[in-house]
Amino acid sequence: MNSQTGKWIIAAGILIIVIGIIIYFFHDKLNWLGKLPGDIRIEKENFRFYFPITTMIIVSVLLTILINVFKKFF
Repeated sequence: MNSQTGKWIIAAGILIIVIGIIIYFFHDKLNWLGKLPGDIRIEKENFRFYFPITTMIIVSVLLTILINVFKKFF
């Protein structure tokens, strides 16, 4: 490992801490996340299936933007 790897690990840790703080303080404001149009939800008597397609696409786009911003600064 080199110093570049260390920088990435530190950046990932900071990102996880920031996400944790946002979820901890704003969990009641983020209840729409996972209930977007396009998320598949099947609920029957003894069966529950949930596949958040739209939520995953939005999270993927946001993570791509964040990673590209981090690449520019590191």
